[in-house]
Amino acid sequence: MIRQEFLELLRCPESQQKLVLADDQLVSRLNQAIGAGRIRNRAGDRVEEKLDAGLVREDRLVIYPIIDEIPILLQDDGILLDQIAGGPSSDKTNDS
Repeated sequence: MIRQEFLELLRCPESQQKLVLADDQLVSRLNQAIGAGRIRNRAGDRVEEKLDAGLVREDRLVIYPIIDEIPILLQDDGILLDQIAGGPSSDKTNDS
């Protein structure tokens, strides 16, 4: 997927915080909510395409989608994680 040296360079376009790969459980929960039509991006548009993976901001408030192995690092395409049941606080991200 994303090589570690590339991942180390990526930053949130809004806050410049580091981004880490989301774990499979978080992506699965988010995709379930997307399938149910409950997820909107920061621009307010309904997210209709399920994520292959995601990059979570260091503060765990926002995830940026990875679709077709391409990270979508536009502020408007970010997804606030408080939209999924239980929030992101119980999930962990992978550092590698």
